[in-house]
Amino acid sequence: MIEVITALVLGVLLGMAASHALFLGWWTLVPWGIGGLALGFAFRRSATLVGAIYGFVLCFTFMLAGYNGTASLISRVPFFAIIGCVGAICGAVLAFTGARLKRLASRPTPSPPNAA
Repeated sequence: MIEVITALVLGVLLGMAASHALFLGWWTLVPWGIGGLALGFAFRRSATLVGAIYGFVLCFTFMLAGYNGTASLISRVPFFAIIGCVGAICGAVLAFTGARLKRLASRPTPSPPNAA
């Protein structure tokens, strides 16, 4: 349960922060990627699910918070949800990669053979 709550909170915070940034560019994606990798590193057992939740919430929040069009917000929610699904795929891949990195980092290093 803590994994899901962490993914939700991190997704909302990063989505809101990016939607209110003065300039959007490639650097906006760096904290998003680090967040996905960190979630996978922290919650290795459920990394892909947590990453998918994180990615969906992140993209959906980003689109929702940054919307200032003339059409009603309710009419745009289905499109935001589709973009959120793309974010869910990206988040799952990032968290899976983070879990693999943790697996590589936690491997015991072989000791050198005793020369004496």
